[in-house]
Parts: sequence; structure tokens; C-alpha cells
Amino acid sequence: MLKTHNFWKTSLPATLLFAVIGLAFAQTQKAPLKILLVAGGCCHDYDTQSKLLKAGIEERLNAEVTVEYNPDKSTETRFAVYEKEDWAKGYDIIIHDECSAKVSDRAYVKRILDAHKNGVPAVNLHCAMHSYRWDDYKSPVEIGADNAGWYEMIGLQSTGHGPQSPIDIKFESVSHPTTKGLENWTTINEELYNNVQIFDGTVALAKGHQLQMPRKKKNQPANPDAKPTKAEAVVVWANEYGPNKTKIFSTSLGHNNETVADPRFLDLVTRGLLWVSGNINEDGSAVEGAGR
Repeated sequence: MLKTHNFWKTSLPATLLFAVIGLAFAQTQKAPLKILLVAGGCCHDYDTQSKLLKAGIEERLNAEVTVEYNPDKSTETRFAVYEKEDWAKGYDIIIHDECSAKVSDRAYVKRILDAHKNGVPAVNLHCAMHSYRWDDYKSPVEIGADNAGWYEMIGLQSTGHGPQSPIDIKFESVSHPTTKGLENWTTINEELYNNVQIFDGTVALAKGHQLQMPRKKKNQPANPDAKPTKAEAVVVWANEYGPNKTKIFSTSLGHNNETVADPRFLDLVTRGLLWVSGNINEDGSAVEGAGR
């Protein structure tokens, strides 16, 4: 009579068995999202905010965030990563969190935009909306015009903001996965960016409502009889860009550190990252393996 054998006992030592099981398990896991966060420029504490964003995103997502930070505080801040033609190679998503209002080098900006035209998605935060602009950028630009490229990628043209005061955020699209289930909230003092024009195909996801006191004129006392005015603007939106219909998600919120550190802001940014990368379910949750 032939003897039977236990294959696992006779053929594989325990350490090798666990290694095989571990390898099989690892192969079923989703690779971390490779995210490049570009931060720096005028008017904001990008040193602190880049750290807040990296920690907040990696806490919420299966992701590795690489930070390209430039401590230059001017409106002419440039980033070394953008000097290469294939600057976005190896990244799944780019977060634009720069404030480079006076950078008007056409070839430099084209390199940035070409990566997104070719399919690399982006999430744009706050002053990214006011970067890479030139000529008469305060007037509505025309699609295809020399000074329209950055606005076309963003999906909305914004040129300025009023004084800082709280913004009441109301979500407009309750069915979009990036905002589904999120609750309205009121920020601390923040800047409400204007909407010069919203391009066709852009989906407004949230609007901000703000009471704005008139700005005090330089070297003039404040008018005690001044009354606030009501301002409204889209503050969260989504669009598709270029021939590949690259997904782009943007929010003009995020001037102050306390806002960037707010879990509600970080949740919103996380939803945007999931959406642009195709890792979001209809209910706003991360697909298996993409979340924490």
C-alpha cells in the first residue's frame, strides 16, 4: 500500500511557506498612489502647509506624497521639477499648490500643461488659480488664446479676492462622488476667490458665501458707517481637460494654515485625489486598496 504524504510538511519549510503566502498577498495589494505636491511662492506658509497636506493625505490614502517645495516667497517662484520635459513621469497625480502669479515663461508653462494634456490628472489648491497669468488676464480670456492655457486646465478663471472673513460653504452637487455626503461648513477667516468665468464642462461642486466689509483705503480711517456686501463664488469644482479628458479637481479654499489642517478640508482634497485617479466609488468612498 502506498503511503500518503502531506505536501506542505515534506516539500516546503515553514519559513518558505510563509514567504510564498506573503508574496501572494502582496501581489493582491493595490500599489500606493504616487503623488507629487508642488508648493511654494508668494503670500502663504507653504512650508507648514505642504507638511499638513502630506501628512493628511497619507493618513487617509494608500499614497506616497513627494513634496517639491521652493521657499522663495516671491510671485516669480519657479520649480526645478518643471524644467524637465518628462517632469511628471512616475507620478499618478500632481497637486498644484504654488503661487507664481508673475511667471509668464510660455515654454515653462507649456511643459506643465502638456503633462496634463497627455493624461496626468491634477488637483489645484488655492493660489494655483492665480498662477501663470499674463497680458490682460483680468478680462475674460478666449479659449485657445495665448493667455488662456492655465485657466483652461483649471476650468475656471479667477483673478482676485476680497478681504478675509468666514466663508459659508454649501455643496451644490450632492450626487457627485467627490462631495456626496459631505456637510456644509463655515470656514475661519478665508479668501473668497472671484469667478470671472466658468468654462463649459466645468461642474460646480460647492459655492462660498461671504460678507465682505469694504477695504480701508491706505492712510485713511475706516468708515464707521460702512456696510458689508454679500459675495458668492464657486469654491470647489471639477472638469476634464484636453484631448484625453484628463480629470482635474480644484478648490480655491486654503489660504490659512488652520483651514489646510481642518479635517473637512483634507477630506475634500482626498476625495478630489480619488476622483481624478479613478479610485472613488459612487458614495465617495475609496475603492478597495486605495484608502486607509
